[in-house]
Amino acid sequence: MRIIAVDDERMALENILNEITKAASGEVHEIKGFREASAALAYAGQETCDVAFLDIEMRDMNGLALAERLQKTNPRINIIFTTGYDEFAGSAFEMYASGYCLKPVTAEKIKRELANLRHPVEKTLGKRLKIVTFGNFEAFVEGKPLKFQYNRTKELLAYLIDRNGALCSNQEIMEVLWEDIEDVSKHSSYMKNLRADLFATLIQAGCEDVFVRQRGMTAILPDKVDCDYFELMRGDPEAVKAYRGEYMMQYSWSEYTHGMLETGGE
Repeated sequence: MRIIAVDDERMALENILNEITKAASGEVHEIKGFREASAALAYAGQETCDVAFLDIEMRDMNGLALAERLQKTNPRINIIFTTGYDEFAGSAFEMYASGYCLKPVTAEKIKRELANLRHPVEKTLGKRLKIVTFGNFEAFVEGKPLKFQYNRTKELLAYLIDRNGALCSNQEIMEVLWEDIEDVSKHSSYMKNLRADLFATLIQAGCEDVFVRQRGMTAILPDKVDCDYFELMRGDPEAVKAYRGEYMMQYSWSEYTHGMLETGGE
C-alpha cells in the first residue's frame, strides 16, 4: 500500500505521518508527505497511490480541489480528508471520499479509516523475497539472486535486514556503510541513489511491499520477508538448528548482532 498525506502546516504533516506509520505498520511500503498540493499531484502522476490523507483548508489549493485532481489521475484512490472542522463533511462525501478524519489525527482514527476503504487495496500474497544471513548475506527472489546497480545497495539491504524492521535514517545508514570516513555527508547524494536503486530493484522483482520509505527514513518489514535471522529471533526450531555461529560475515558492522546471537540475546 502506498499512502500520501498533504498538509501545508509542517507540524500537522509530521504528526499525521507519524500516526500513519503507527497505524499501518506491516501494511504500507511507502508513506510520502507534502506541504504543497502541486508536489503531491506531480508525485501521484508518476506513482500509483492507494490512499491520500488531505487537509481541506490549505493555502495553495484546498483539499477538495486537490481530491478532484487526484481522482482524475487515479479513480480508485481512497481520499480521506483531515480537518479540524466538521462543516466540510457533506462536500467530502458528495465527491465519494473514502473517509473524513477530524483533527487531532490519531493512529486509532487512521486504523478505522484504513479498515473501511471505499476501494480495497489488494495485498501481495506470499513472501517472494528470501534473505540468507547465516554465513554471508545473500538475497533471492524465486531462487535467483537480486542484482543491483550499485554494489553498496546490497549492503544497504543487509543493514536494513539487520535492523529487524526499525526505521533507519539516512544519517545512521551512512555512518554504518562509510564507518571509516569522518564526514559522511559527502555521500548524501550517493545514499539517495542507493535507496532509489534498492526500491527500483524490489519493484522489478515484485517485492515492493517489503520496503518502507518515510521522509529520509527507511525500513524493511520482517513479516514480508522469508529470512533465517528473523525466524531465529522468533525462536523457530529449524532456524535455531541452522545457525552455526556465522552471521553476515562480509560486513564488519554485523559484529554487534553476531555477538547478541552468540550470547542468546543477553
